[in-house]
Amino acid sequence: MHDALDALARAAAATPTPTPSMVDPDLVTPGVVGFLAIAFVALAVILLVWDMMRRIRRGRVRADINEELDAEEQAARAVAATETDDEDIDAGEPDDRPRG
Repeated sequence: MHDALDALARAAAATPTPTPSMVDPDLVTPGVVGFLAIAFVALAVILLVWDMMRRIRRGRVRADINEELDAEEQAARAVAATETDDEDIDAGEPDDRPRG
């Protein structure tokens, strides 16, 4: 175990550090083109999220309206069924059962 740690320590110490003459700052920085690319991507994401939220709101409103219409339709059917049942009772023969 001690030999493995010693080998790791030597390997870490053996890596050279870059000198300023080795790295050209223009090659490692994104520059104006990189900034514009990231700004474009950020703007596209913002617009897509905005559009998605708008579509979600529309879908929720449409679902609420459809639920209301379905409820009104069911209520109208219930009223129509009740009126039909009442007409059938009124038109039928009198009931011979004793009441009371």
